[in-house]
Amino acid sequence: MGKSNPMLDKPIFVLGSFVLACTAKVDRFPQPGESMAAQRVTIEPGGKGLNQAMMARRLGASVDGLLAVGDDLAARFALPALERADLPKTMLLPIGGESGSGIGFIDAEGETCLAIAPNANLALSAAHVRARTEAIEGAALVTAQYEIADAPIREAFALARRAGVPTLLNPSPFRAISREILGTTSILIVNETEARSLAATLGLSAEAAATPNGFAAELAPAIRARGPRCVVLTRGAAGAVAAAADEVAEQPGFAVATTDSLGAGDAFAATFGVRMAQRLPLSIALREAAAAGALTTTRPGVFEALPRADEIAAMIASPH
Repeated sequence: MGKSNPMLDKPIFVLGSFVLACTAKVDRFPQPGESMAAQRVTIEPGGKGLNQAMMARRLGASVDGLLAVGDDLAARFALPALERADLPKTMLLPIGGESGSGIGFIDAEGETCLAIAPNANLALSAAHVRARTEAIEGAALVTAQYEIADAPIREAFALARRAGVPTLLNPSPFRAISREILGTTSILIVNETEARSLAATLGLSAEAAATPNGFAAELAPAIRARGPRCVVLTRGAAGAVAAAADEVAEQPGFAVATTDSLGAGDAFAATFGVRMAQRLPLSIALREAAAAGALTTTRPGVFEALPRADEIAAMIASPH
């Protein structure tokens, strides 16, 4: 991983989500009632939690966590996915019922529209989290996303906070963030749409999230006053901006030929979290995260698209 990226001596603990994802590559998004030909249809194991766990592992971090699945056909994809991704099968939590599933379209520009049914992911509970207290207290970082319910996140982040373990929240798909969860979040990562929704819940104008300057001057301080030490705004191809108490870092986007944008946000979030857990400077963590996200968009799907550390380093080192 190189001298600048020291190995972590503790795992990243991921409150995961598992989704069997079916996506179709099309020239344009279909109209209501329209049937159309697809260039490619991909069925693969995914979910924001699994994607972020895989990305952390591809960076060389050891990974632990919880990943809830049902007892249906989709669940049969989970264990082979963990094995292929070199993730511990102990992450798997069979709950019963239907596993998470999703469908999506990818247009010619690589833009996506998705619909996710969390199903078994929403059955992950605070009790399941308490059963893994020792692992959470011994982690380098605890991460969560919003394809699971509030209760397990609230419990895990409270346990982490009491043990002095940093936490990372990627509230996607967006819903209002509870005061308790925000108060125990160390790093918050939102995209532009989520930032506007978050600004509204905090009583701020949409302009506070519309530009990097507005984000750094208004939204980020308002969020930090409620708990997080670092707030990150991802801006797609335009890059990202991160605001901490004493530093603001802005990273332009990397120019790439985009195939689809699936998983780019997950690659960014996991990379940023791992690099911050390694205590790298904010600007370096942001640059590597942006490179990871950009690289993910250059390949179809997510499972095989998430990059490795040497690919991220090569992109940063190349002229652009």
